[in-house]
Amino acid sequence: MTDLERLRQRWHGLRSRFRESARAFDAWYDVELTYTSNAIEGGTLTRRETALVIETEITVGGKPLRDHLEAVDHHHALAYVRALAARDEPVREGDVREIHRILFARSLPDDAGRYSDRQRFIAGSDVRFPTPAEIAPLMGDFGQWLQAVEPSPAAAFEAHFRLVAIHPFADGNGRTARLLMNLLLLKAAYPPIAIGPEVRLAYLDAIEQRQSGNGTPGYDAFLTDRLRASLERHVAELDRESGAEPDTIG
Repeated sequence: MTDLERLRQRWHGLRSRFRESARAFDAWYDVELTYTSNAIEGGTLTRRETALVIETEITVGGKPLRDHLEAVDHHHALAYVRALAARDEPVREGDVREIHRILFARSLPDDAGRYSDRQRFIAGSDVRFPTPAEIAPLMGDFGQWLQAVEPSPAAAFEAHFRLVAIHPFADGNGRTARLLMNLLLLKAAYPPIAIGPEVRLAYLDAIEQRQSGNGTPGYDAFLTDRLRASLERHVAELDRESGAEPDTIG
């Protein structure tokens, strides 16, 4: 049994004992997922401001309106992801588009859920993305793969990379890919991963190294480390309820 599997079993055992606490922590963690995913894309809201906007939809003085809209939309998209994860159905291409549509329903309504008709580039990177004409067939193939794959951490990491590599949307590809990854992790009975601004450069480097043909070890190692951190955080929070020492596995 791997260390991740041991942590996962420990987490599920605690969730079954402390259901109310587990639900409360899930709600807290959804704010963390929203804050981190927007922050690494340049969002200016702090953790506390993100929570305030989500809970009250009150704007924070001096912060861009788009940042407020993206916080609310991401939280709604995350609720949709959790609902999808609870269904005994495969993930489909249409689910990916719907995640994107909800993510940008307020901030970019003209692009929400639509594949880009413009060539996409990343400033400072030599990575080249498929042309607009290639997006639909590539996403069709990707959708077939999603329907057939068995949910697991490996499948979640691969889905994240494949969507980033296709880069089908005009904006929000990273946020959509992270939500898709977390959807497959939830379906595999793992907690979602938060990737915060403190690891932004390592995250982008891991993706670009794989895109450049340097293989998957660095990419897989980075996301496995983030998954381990998520499991340890979830276990530690519920261990506090039981009065036990935090359970971490090196």
